Amino acid sequence: MNTLIAQILAVAIFLTMFVLIIMDKIERHIVTLACGLATLILVFGFALQDMNAISETLNIRHIFTVGFWYEAGQASESTSGINWATIIFIAGMMVMVEGMAKAGFFRWLCMTIAKAVKYQVVPIFVTFMVMSSVLAMFIDSITVILFLAAVTLELAQLLKFNPIPMILSEIFCANLGGSATMCGDPPNIIVGTSLGFSFADFISHTGLIAGISLIAVIIYFYLIFHKELRKTSGEAIDISKMPSPSEAITNKKDFAISTVIFLAAVAMLVTHAQTGLTVALIGAVIAIATMLAAGKHVKEVLVGVDYKTLLFFIGLFIVVGGLEQTGILEEIANFIGKVSGGNAVIMVAIIVWVSGTASAVVDNIPFAATMIPVIKTLAATTGVDIATLAWALAMGTDIGGSATPIGASANVVGTSVAAKQGYPIGWGKYCKSAIPATILVLLISTLVIIVRYC
Repeated sequence: MNTLIAQILAVAIFLTMFVLIIMDKIERHIVTLACGLATLILVFGFALQDMNAISETLNIRHIFTVGFWYEAGQASESTSGINWATIIFIAGMMVMVEGMAKAGFFRWLCMTIAKAVKYQVVPIFVTFMVMSSVLAMFIDSITVILFLAAVTLELAQLLKFNPIPMILSEIFCANLGGSATMCGDPPNIIVGTSLGFSFADFISHTGLIAGISLIAVIIYFYLIFHKELRKTSGEAIDISKMPSPSEAITNKKDFAISTVIFLAAVAMLVTHAQTGLTVALIGAVIAIATMLAAGKHVKEVLVGVDYKTLLFFIGLFIVVGGLEQTGILEEIANFIGKVSGGNAVIMVAIIVWVSGTASAVVDNIPFAATMIPVIKTLAATTGVDIATLAWALAMGTDIGGSATPIGASANVVGTSVAAKQGYPIGWGKYCKSAIPATILVLLISTLVIIVRYC
C-alpha cells in the first residue's frame, strides 16, 4: 500500500511540475526545486519512509568517489538521482562562455565570416547556418543563438534585409548541431553521463545523423527563404563602411587566452575516453582556468553564469528520482516493450517520434532525464542494445524541441531577441518553417538508426 501511495504522489508531483513549466507563470527553477522538495518529503519521507531512497536520489556521495573525476580504464555509469556530473560540466561551460563573450570572441567570429563572403546576404545565410551548427557542437545553443541573432540583426540593418528567415534557420541549426556531440545539448549531456558514453561515441553516431541532416536542412531552408532574403531596399551597399571584425575584440590578451581555453576544452572532450578524464573534471578545470585568466574581473564572469538553470537541473533530477525509486519508470518501459513486442525497429520508431513530439510542446531536458531509466529497463528486459535506444532518444529530444517556439531554450532566446529589435516571430511564422524541417530530420534519424543498428 505504501508503494502505491508513493507512486501516486510521485506521478502527481511530476505532472504538476510539467504543467507549471509549460504555463511559464513561475520561474522554472523554483518549480523544480519546490517539486523536488515535495518528492523528498512526501514520496520518500511520508509514503516510503525510506532514508536510503533520499540518499540515493541526492547522490552526494558519488561526487567524493575517484570514478566521478577519473575513469580508470572504463566508463563509470552514473547512479540514479541527481546527475552531478551534468551539473558541474554545464556550470564549467557557462563560466568559459562568459569569459569568451566578455573578450568579444563570438561577435568577432560572426563579423569575420560575413566579411569573408563579402557581405552577400545568401552566402551569409548559408554560412551562418553552418556556423550555428558547428558552434552548438561545443557551446550551449542558447549562447550560440544569443550572439548569432544579435549579429544577424546588426547585419540586417546594414545590408537592408529581413532577418527573420535567417534567425529561424540559425535556431534550427543550433539545435541540430547540438545533437551531434555529448556537450552540444543538455539532453545529450544527461544521456552521456548517465549511460557512460564518450564524446567520440556521440560524434560517430548522432554526429553522422546530424551531418546528413544538416545538408538536407540547408537545402530546405534555402528553397523556402532565398527569395525573401534577396528582397532588399535596393540601396547600394558600401562594403568599405562595414564594421571591421577586429572592432569586436574588447581585449586582445583576454581574447587570445579565452580562445586557448576553448580549444583546450575541445581537445579534452574529444580525448576524454582515452585520457580517463570525466566530463565533471573537464568542466571544473575549464571553469578554474577561466576564472584564473579573468583575474580581477572574475566577479563579472561569475555574475553572468545562469545559476537558475543549474538549480532547475537539481530539482528536476530529484523529481525524476521519485519516479525511478517508486518503479513508475520501470512500468513505462515494460509498456513500451509490450507495445513493440520486443522488436528493435518498432522500439526505435516509438522512442524517436514520441520523444520528438513530446519535446515540441514541453522542455526536452526533463523529458530526456525521465526517459534515461526507461531505456535502461527496456534494454535489460528486451535485449536491445542500449546504445541504439540512446541515439534514438538523443535525436528525438534534441530535434523535436525545434518544432515550436517553446520546444527548446534556444528557440525562446532567438525569438525574444528578434522581438526586442522590432521583428516579432509569431507561432504561425515559426511553425510554418520549423515543423516540416523537424519532420524531415526525425525521418532521417529514424531511417539511419534502423538501417545502421537494427
